[in-house]
Amino acid sequence: MAGAPLPVRDGLGPDRIRMPAGVEVRTVAEFLVQAHPDDKAHWLSLIDGGGVVDEHGRVVDRETRYAPTRFVYFYRDPPPEIRVPFDIEILHRDDRLVVIDKPHFLATIPRGAHITETAVVRLRRALDLPELTPAHRLDRMTAGILMFLIRRDDRRAYQELFVSQQVTKEYEAIAVHDPAIEFPRTVRSRIVKEHGVMTATEEPGEPNSETVIELIETRGVYARYRLRPRTGRTHQLRLHMSSLGLPIVGDNYYPDFRRSEPDDFSAPLQLLARAVEFTDPHSGEVRRFDSRRTLRW
Repeated sequence: MAGAPLPVRDGLGPDRIRMPAGVEVRTVAEFLVQAHPDDKAHWLSLIDGGGVVDEHGRVVDRETRYAPTRFVYFYRDPPPEIRVPFDIEILHRDDRLVVIDKPHFLATIPRGAHITETAVVRLRRALDLPELTPAHRLDRMTAGILMFLIRRDDRRAYQELFVSQQVTKEYEAIAVHDPAIEFPRTVRSRIVKEHGVMTATEEPGEPNSETVIELIETRGVYARYRLRPRTGRTHQLRLHMSSLGLPIVGDNYYPDFRRSEPDDFSAPLQLLARAVEFTDPHSGEVRRFDSRRTLRW
């Protein structure tokens, strides 16, 4: 968490809670207990042990005055998680970058039920790099090239490459082959993703997403495709393939959402971030990183 008053600990940054306006309490302790009555003993113990601080890193005690609209920070012990049974392969490391070949099922950053079983937490712990931060993200179900930044001072320059679409991305996917569909082709649509909703949708209106799709090879009823996204909308590649009637093998979101068991790693989404290429903002050299992974037919 950028600007947090507590450092990363064991690969995880602190959590924070915003103190809203209009709450009738006198102290921070009263607010936390009122907001979490079932955890009263936990919060009081945490406060008494100096485990809660304000935005300036000052320790909160039982008499610290409530401050509407401000934040308090603390460490949360994450619940046990099912381990993703695949390893991260490190493809490149220098003074600024760590580039990995991410396996399927491993989220990029902590979110929801996936906290410790994420690429950034695993790497922070394994490499002893507490400030390591992703330059971009991959969906949990997508494997392939993922870049991380070692130094805080480098974040803006590299992350801006992705924001301003100065990075060429190349993906591969396995899906059904339909000889009636001509390739290469460009798919454009308006993708809308609502907060809290698992899936995104394509809706009428001005397109905000674009993907160039090429046919690489066929094997029976299946084919391997190259996908070059020119934008980075949530689930863009999965939606664009599904819109052609060619959902990616292993996709349990599109065209129809199907729940999967959290310990089922038997049917990974056959989508791979094959390569990224960009001009390094510091050296000026063109750099390219390629995945060594292969998809299952």
